[in-house]
Amino acid sequence: MSGAKKILENVLRGTSDTNISFTSLCLLLHRLGFKERVKGGHYIFYQQGIEEIINIQSQHGKAKPYQVKQIRNLILKYKLGGDI
Repeated sequence: MSGAKKILENVLRGTSDTNISFTSLCLLLHRLGFKERVKGGHYIFYQQGIEEIINIQSQHGKAKPYQVKQIRNLILKYKLGGDI
């Protein structure tokens, strides 16, 4: 199982939102085809064909739980991750 697939499963499971690494979440978003823009500590991800813009920040090396939830909802809404 690839690292991105394992991260995707953890995000979709939703049981460990407080324990997702920030760099792992960024890796997942890149693997899902998102482009990245950085403004200070804000990492902004966007993709053509997706209305929402994802804005995430690191909190002591971890992703913020509410941001993981937002990404999970986006993955489910647009049915992303089938080719990871």
